[in-house]
Amino acid sequence: MEKTQPVILAAGGTGGHIFPAEALAEALLAAGERVILVTDNRFSRIQSGALSKVEIRTIRAGTVAGGLHKKILGMASLVLGIFQARSLLKQLRPKAVAGFGGYPSFPTVFAASGLGIPTVIHEQNSVLGRANRLLAPRVNTIATSFASTLMLAEADRPKARLTGNPVRTSVRALAHIPYPSLQPDGQMHILVTGGSQGASVFSDVVPAAIAALPAALRARVRIDQQCREADLEATRAAYQQLGVSADLATFFTDIPARLAGSHLVIARSGASTIAELAAAGRPAVLVPLPSSMDNHQYFNANVFEEAGGGWVMTQEGFTAASLSARLEAFLTAPETLTRAAANARKLGAPDAAEKLAELVLGAAQNRASSHHLSRSAKAMAA
Repeated sequence: MEKTQPVILAAGGTGGHIFPAEALAEALLAAGERVILVTDNRFSRIQSGALSKVEIRTIRAGTVAGGLHKKILGMASLVLGIFQARSLLKQLRPKAVAGFGGYPSFPTVFAASGLGIPTVIHEQNSVLGRANRLLAPRVNTIATSFASTLMLAEADRPKARLTGNPVRTSVRALAHIPYPSLQPDGQMHILVTGGSQGASVFSDVVPAAIAALPAALRARVRIDQQCREADLEATRAAYQQLGVSADLATFFTDIPARLAGSHLVIARSGASTIAELAAAGRPAVLVPLPSSMDNHQYFNANVFEEAGGGWVMTQEGFTAASLSARLEAFLTAPETLTRAAANARKLGAPDAAEKLAELVLGAAQNRASSHHLSRSAKAMAA
């Protein structure tokens, strides 16, 4: 097999798919592999890290969700993407293709499986995504992030391999940073994130919850909070009125550093969030996005809670009163957070990127070996 044959990563342009692809790219580049990312046009907004060192190709992709008109347009876009991907794969002749879910990954992985190219899909969530469900019967290997993955068909389970969800190097480094145990009279540092664009519910509930704390406890709270642009000034004013130390922004570029210093995280429960909390060993109050596909954020959060790493609060139950009561309990019994931090860390998979790289390169090697045996058999028959 020629050294110049690339490994292709197929991922949508959103962080939940791109971050694990970036981690895999880093592992493959370290192994001396040539890596190409095939994605959609949203990727340009979040290009960073190892992916700035690889070739980027874009193809058409669409979702088949929504109304009839959107479904028709989405299906047409997917079909066009499959033809584009097939042409691209014939040109690049990759040794393997790894897909990270989402409809933008579908055309490339689908086309690769039809061309006999070794294929691996990675599922970040505890529920197999719809694109991955369609691809599962066609691919060689299914890498999973959780020990149990819902919606994985019984016939496809023999292909499943648990790797964990790869995280960025900057987050993986937090595995070696001890949890900053909260002292009985110390300041509690709370990090509030809401996904890539914040969450208005956090801007409404968190300041009100802190306002409901007894004054002596409120004085011990420090907040870093990601807010939507529309909520930023009102949220900042609310904290100023309370006299609470708060650093607010629409986007934090230094999340790993803030995560390292946090005693508690309040967040959604997307796959990357769960993986990063586990890698860092940080306890969290998780508020699953109610509209997440197949309610996957709830199932992600439930795994984290069952492991003892945090607490799930449905958005309906995420009120100022309920959150304030929980924060008061943490402030008065900080050992609860210390135990949860240790449990969260046990869920971490610091070697997930390397495990996934082994699967992808193993699939490529198996194909090369089978081709070699096939040629040998033909030569002997002649």
